[in-house]
Amino acid sequence: MSKPDFTKMSRAELRQYILDHREDDEAFQTFLKRFTSEDAVIFPAPQSIEDLENFPELHQQNLERRRKQA
Repeated sequence: MSKPDFTKMSRAELRQYILDHREDDEAFQTFLKRFTSEDAVIFPAPQSIEDLENFPELHQQNLERRRKQA
């Protein structure tokens, strides 16, 4: 049986493949390369109590900013 083309899989498909085939290092490495690249969005950690209290709102703002950039 041949392996699927990981480059054509969505993030969700590749994630599910990895969960179903935990021994497949190639799939895992492909996932890491695609979704942990330098252009990946990393949300900053809360820096204060105020940030922590407002985290849901700050997170939503980051998500909206990310959608606009896509």
